[in-house]
Amino acid sequence: MKPIADKPLPTRLAFAALLAPSLLSACVTSQPLCDSPQTRNLDSAVAGVKQSLSGGCHAQFDRYYDDLLTIAEGDPKPENKRVFSEFLVWSADEGLLSRRQAEDYYNRYFNVKFMSLRSDYNNCSHTCPNKRKVLLDMERELSSKERGLLKVSLDSDGYYRADRLYQEVELVLEATCNACSASRQER
Repeated sequence: MKPIADKPLPTRLAFAALLAPSLLSACVTSQPLCDSPQTRNLDSAVAGVKQSLSGGCHAQFDRYYDDLLTIAEGDPKPENKRVFSEFLVWSADEGLLSRRQAEDYYNRYFNVKFMSLRSDYNNCSHTCPNKRKVLLDMERELSSKERGLLKVSLDSDGYYRADRLYQEVELVLEATCNACSASRQER
């Protein structure tokens, strides 16, 4: 058999035309389709999101979590907290999140305690110089709690406890920082 290079030009072009699509398809890596859930049923949406995350869409975790919150807002009920808790435990078990990250996601939306305040730092040396940022972070987190506690799981008592806690921390932080400032001036 003659090598292809020894064949006439029209034969070589025809061979190249037949070979090109298979070469191109071998070069193209298939990217997973990371579409948002198309259902309004939270359980079905969670199942679809799990499948997408397992199929290579793990970089879209934040978007999927937001999608699930939006779907849950369409059918708010107390059981939604459990659905999100189980989803986050699954996410940690699959290695998509660390245990700490999964807890932070849950607590940010479904717990009255503020993740923004979790620190081992002295208030005078750490929190007071960053008071504006701390309060802004807490305000944003309160908004997340409104979404999770009120709009997703109908836990108005939990949300209002978080809101009171925010207001109390604001007052205590103001008084603490004033005391820190006065203490520094006395030295």
